[in-house]
Amino acid sequence: MRSHMPVTSTDTTAAQERVFAFLTHGDTTRIDTHAASVFLEGKRALKIKRAVRFPFLDYSTLDKRKAACEEEIRINRPLAPQIYHRVVAITEDRDGSLSIGGGGTPVEYAVEMSRFDESKTLDHIAKAGPLPDGLAAEMADAIAASHAIAPRVERPWVTAIPSLIDGNSAGLRIGGHLAANAIEALAAASHQALARIRSTLAARGRQGFVRRCHGDLHLANIVMIDERPVLFDAIEFDPDIASVDVLYDLAFAVMDLLRYGQQQAASILFNRYLATTPADHLDGLGALPLFLSIRAAIRAQVALARLKRPHVDQAEIVADAQHYFNLARALIDPPAPRLIAVGGLSGTGKSLLARMLAPAVGPAPGAVVLRTDTLRKHLFGVKDTDRLPSSAYQPEVTERVYETLAERARHVLAQGHSALIDAVFAQEPERDAMTALARACNVPLRGFFLVADLATRQARIGRRRNDASDATPEVAALQEHYNIGNVGWDTIDASGTPEQTLARCKAVIAGERPSDWRG
Repeated sequence: MRSHMPVTSTDTTAAQERVFAFLTHGDTTRIDTHAASVFLEGKRALKIKRAVRFPFLDYSTLDKRKAACEEEIRINRPLAPQIYHRVVAITEDRDGSLSIGGGGTPVEYAVEMSRFDESKTLDHIAKAGPLPDGLAAEMADAIAASHAIAPRVERPWVTAIPSLIDGNSAGLRIGGHLAANAIEALAAASHQALARIRSTLAARGRQGFVRRCHGDLHLANIVMIDERPVLFDAIEFDPDIASVDVLYDLAFAVMDLLRYGQQQAASILFNRYLATTPADHLDGLGALPLFLSIRAAIRAQVALARLKRPHVDQAEIVADAQHYFNLARALIDPPAPRLIAVGGLSGTGKSLLARMLAPAVGPAPGAVVLRTDTLRKHLFGVKDTDRLPSSAYQPEVTERVYETLAERARHVLAQGHSALIDAVFAQEPERDAMTALARACNVPLRGFFLVADLATRQARIGRRRNDASDATPEVAALQEHYNIGNVGWDTIDASGTPEQTLARCKAVIAGERPSDWRG
């Protein structure tokens, strides 16, 4: 492609518009944001930084735009090598014509990327219906992998949070579309929450959990490529904005799933991340309500900022902002934590029930699921699906597993979050330990013990694939001779479908009275 329009070197905006006109033709789709213009043609995308200056970014000169393009490649290629390729110059030849990557004088720079199917970003997929459990787990793995390679940042990030809260308040007041008293109440509650967790966040910074993260991890910045979620469009214009606690980075994706009504996916993403990253994160869960709320408020004010663009549906934008704002207000005021224990012999469906029940147990995005099968594998340093020898199931090992499980639940509950423990609980002392834990943490306990006939349990075990449990049909038969004793928990018929079992447990919880909870 070539253009012979003259360049107005004294007018940056006019010069850039000339480049934009050169890149726009019948086969090109142009997408504009406040800071960039993207030109889609065939399998290629060219992203150009707009010649703008904001308090949080400055693309006002060619050198600054080139540096920003180079930084975008540096930051994003490790996350999405399938998308990000190189920085390419838009050049002017001696005759005044423009070329992409020509030999003339550079007049603009672009990030050259592979085009992907825009309908496969996770926001579009989340709008279409429930996300598969496997996809939510893959999202968690992708985010955890990005955090594993993210450089540690030595700065007290906690000191930046007040400006985030106050900046949200200012943005939420745009146009007067949201109630001023509600905005003030959200800000007050957010500052109070920060005061409670300030020391925790400072400690996490010293532990190395403040890193140069993605920084903008809402669902529109995750796309399916080759049936795998890929993170893209990480913040490149300000390292300070992206240098955050990794749980704050995670919170954006979790919050956005909640906004789209994807509670199950949010819970799976959250629990998978916790299960595959250091257990120290359990001591940071007290920050999650604030993190989630700030992220929701950010999306609300971003929505309101769109009202400044021409030809937009104002009513739809305001409704979207209101939805995020309502979510921010709900998330900053979480319910009290609780302890739920799910027991039963192998094949009764404990783990599936735990995964399905967790989203219904607040605070958002649901209870932290702690499972003996996976913990045992972690203690032995093997993958969840690797089989362990019988020696790994000796009584002294099992006792250690239950003790570790209870200790981790204690950390979760101490942070004001709910814990859901998935274990056989065939021995009275194991169940009694849950009662003692609940009393020590001053939280309510609800215990469910699932039951099903041997044939049903053996059939389910036989159908398992890639599961952390090492139970076999033979083990199930041996368990028939266990002396379970006085269960003392709600006995749940689990011989039907998983949905029926879940409904029975939810009915118990819905009908409970305060006296049902504490011993």
